[in-house]
Amino acid sequence: MTSSPVDDAAQSGTPAGVDELRRATRAEVDAEGLPDENTVSKAAVYLNRKLPRTRTITQGLVRDAEGRVMLCQLSYKKFWDLPGGVVDPHESPAHALVREIAEELGATATITGLRVVSWLPPWRGWDDAMLYLFDVELDRPAGEFALQRKEIAGIHFIGLDELDDHVAAYTAKVIRRAVTAIENGESGVYLENGDEPGWA
Repeated sequence: MTSSPVDDAAQSGTPAGVDELRRATRAEVDAEGLPDENTVSKAAVYLNRKLPRTRTITQGLVRDAEGRVMLCQLSYKKFWDLPGGVVDPHESPAHALVREIAEELGATATITGLRVVSWLPPWRGWDDAMLYLFDVELDRPAGEFALQRKEIAGIHFIGLDELDDHVAAYTAKVIRRAVTAIENGESGVYLENGDEPGWA
């Protein structure tokens, strides 16, 4: 018999926490035991507090007619980067990307596919994260963007052979793999820190 998420979490908690969780949530593990979908169970509150959370990042791959990649020159860090940002709580990665592009570039984005999902390990004090890279089309050329100047200093289109001069190493790997995915008709390629996992 397999254990429930409540059992797994309870076993990793304190003895008092185990008893409290089991008493409060045994009937709530079964969704039919909740009055309606808007009811917040004590089990959900407990597990949301105890289980790990991973930051989510969303970015868009925009290319011009020559196949050059659009990069944002950021005002707050050395490396250029793809448009996008951090996903807000309870927001989907796709919705967050459309929102970020509207806020930072003043453009409307249309997502045409998910190209890469990459796990990013802890780095310089940041916890690990999941990156979702979508293929994107914009409703206007870069010359018509209304840049959010506190974050975006400029927009550049560069070839794949120029990436290493302007972006972080893992970003270059992710972009190159995403372009290959487009050329091969692939979607949702999984990477770890921009690399193919050893078991792939």
